Amino acid sequence: MEKEKNNFSATLEKLFGLDLRSLALFRVGLALVIIVDLIIRAGDLRSLYSDAGVMPRTLLKEITNPFYWSINSISGEPFVQGLIFLIVGLIAIALLVGYRTRLATIAMWAFVISIQNRNPALSFAADHVLRALLFWAMFLPLGASYSIDSALNSSQEKLPKRIASAATVALMIQIVLIYAGSAAYKTKSEIWWPDGDAVYYALSFDGYATPFGQFLLGFPEPILKLLTWVALWFEWLGPLMIFIPVGITFFRCVSIVLFILLHISFGLSFELGVFPYLCVVIWLVFIPTEVWDNWEKKIQSNERQGLRIYYDADCGFCKKVVYLLRTFLILPGTPLTTAQTDESIYADMQEKNSWVVVDWQGNRHFKWEALVYVFSLSPIFKPLAFLMGLSAIMPLGTKFYESIANNRKFAGNFTKPFKFRPLDIRPYRGLNVVVFLLLIYTLTWNVKGFVRQTYQRRKVQQQDFIAKAHTLFRRKTFQRLDVFGKLTKLDQSWSIFAPAPPRDDGWHVISGKLKNGKEVDVLYEKGESISWDKPTMKQFNNLYENMQWRSYFITLNRAIGKKLYPYYAEYVCSEWNKKNEGSEKLESLDIFFMEERTVPPGETQIVEKKNIMQKSCSDEQKDI
Repeated sequence: MEKEKNNFSATLEKLFGLDLRSLALFRVGLALVIIVDLIIRAGDLRSLYSDAGVMPRTLLKEITNPFYWSINSISGEPFVQGLIFLIVGLIAIALLVGYRTRLATIAMWAFVISIQNRNPALSFAADHVLRALLFWAMFLPLGASYSIDSALNSSQEKLPKRIASAATVALMIQIVLIYAGSAAYKTKSEIWWPDGDAVYYALSFDGYATPFGQFLLGFPEPILKLLTWVALWFEWLGPLMIFIPVGITFFRCVSIVLFILLHISFGLSFELGVFPYLCVVIWLVFIPTEVWDNWEKKIQSNERQGLRIYYDADCGFCKKVVYLLRTFLILPGTPLTTAQTDESIYADMQEKNSWVVVDWQGNRHFKWEALVYVFSLSPIFKPLAFLMGLSAIMPLGTKFYESIANNRKFAGNFTKPFKFRPLDIRPYRGLNVVVFLLLIYTLTWNVKGFVRQTYQRRKVQQQDFIAKAHTLFRRKTFQRLDVFGKLTKLDQSWSIFAPAPPRDDGWHVISGKLKNGKEVDVLYEKGESISWDKPTMKQFNNLYENMQWRSYFITLNRAIGKKLYPYYAEYVCSEWNKKNEGSEKLESLDIFFMEERTVPPGETQIVEKKNIMQKSCSDEQKDI
C-alpha cells in the first residue's frame, strides 16, 4: 500500500513538475523576446507612446478603463518614455542572466502591463500571452538554474532537478487555456466548424499577409478546409498531452515538437511579430528531466571532468568570477578551489599573477589563455574560444587580463551588487494557497468571457446553462471582482482569429493638399500622385513597419477608430509639415478607407471607397 502511494506521488510530481533547467531556458527565452520587442517598440517612442504621437494622454483617458494603469503615463515627453524603456531594458537583462530573478520578474510583469496600457490600440495576441506568462512566472523559481542567483548560491543544500507546486500547475493550466480557450471561441463560428473556411479567410487578410501565406492561399479549397479542421482540433486536444499520466517523457517531447512546428508554420504564413517566437518559448518549459540528463551525459568528456580551477582566496572578485564562469559556460561539477590549498599552485599564482586552470592531463593554464581553454570546454560557447584564441586577439586578451589582475580592487566594484545568497525554492504552503486562489480567479474569468460571448452571439436566447451562468456573472459580487482582473490584467481573452478570422479587409489612402495646391499621396508614395489601387505586399510592409503599427492600422478600422482617427490625422499633418517647408507643407488631408471585405471562396471581390474624415492642417485651425 505504501509503495503504491509513493508511486502515485512520484507520478504526480513528474506530471505536474517542471525541470529547473527547463524553467531557466524558459526564462532566457522570455527575456530575449522581451528585449527584441522593446528594441522594436523603442523605435516609435515618440509616435506611439508620447503626447506628440497618435495616442496623447488626453485620448488615452477617453478610451481606456480607469483601472488600467500605466507608469508610462506620468509624462507625455519622448525623453521620459526613453528613460522608462531604458529601465525596462535593464530589468530584461537582469531577467536574462537571472539576477535577483524573482524581483526582476515582478518588475518586468509590472512594466509590461504599463507599456501595453499606454497605447491599447497596439494590443495584439503576443501582448496577452506575454503578460499571462509573466504573471505565473513571478511564483516560479526561474533563477534556480543557469543564473547569477544559482551561481552565487551559498546554501549547502542541494537543489532538486524538478519542482512541483501550485505555480507549476497554474502555468500548465494557463498554457492549456491559451489554446483551448481560443478553440472554444472558434467553435462559436461556423467558419471554423463545420464550414472549414477559416484558413482561407485568415490567409486572405492583407494585414497579416506573407509570401508563404499567399502561396498557401492558392491551394485547392479541400486542402484549406482540412488545414482549418486540423488546426481547430489540435488546439483542443494538443495541449492536453502534457497531462497524460503515462509515457510522460514521450508525450511531452511529442507535444514540444508538434507545437514548435505549428508556430513555425504560423510565423511563415502570417505577419505576427514576436508571437510565434513567444509561443515557441512556452513549450521549452516542458522539456523533461530525462532529456536534460541524457544531454548532460552526452556532453561529458575526460576534458570536462578533469577540469580544475584555482583562484585567490583573498580576492572576492576572483571568487565570484569563477563561480559565474562555471555556471554560464555550463560546466557543472567543476571543482573551484582556492590556490592557497596547494603550495605549487599558489606559487604559480603569485609568479604569474593569474588564476590557475588545470586540465585533465595536469597541464596548467594562465591568464587569457586559461580563459580560452575554459571556453573551449563549454558546450554552448565553444565557438567563442576559436575567436578568443586567434593570434590577433591573444595579445589583446592577455593585456586585458593583466589590467584586470593589476586592478582587482577596482574591478571588484563591478561585482559588488552580486552577493552570495542562499537559494531557497521550496513551495511554501501559504504561497501555494494564494496561487491556487489566483488560478481559480483566472479560470472563472475565462469561463465568464466565454459565457458572455456565447450569450451575446445567440440569435434566440434559451434558458440553459449559458443563460444561467450569464445571469450569475452579472451579479454585483462578480462585477466587483472585475476590478482585480483589470488591475492585474488577468482579464484574459484568447481570441486570435476567433471566433472567426477578420474579414473587414482593405487599405487606407490619404490624399493631401499642399499649400501650393498640389495633391499628394501622403501614406504610401510619400509625395507621388494618388493611387486608389490596392498596395503591393512590399508597400503594405513599408507602412506596417512593425507589429505595433500593423495592429494600430487594423484597430483604426474597428469601432474605436472613430475616436482614434482625429488624433492620427493630427499626427500625420504634424509629421509631414515638420519635414517640409513653405508651399510644400500640407494644407489639408482626406482619409479614405478602401473596404475590401473578404467574400466566400469563389465569389467576386468588391471594393468600396469610404471617406473617413477631412482634416485641416493649418496651424490656425485644429479639429481636436
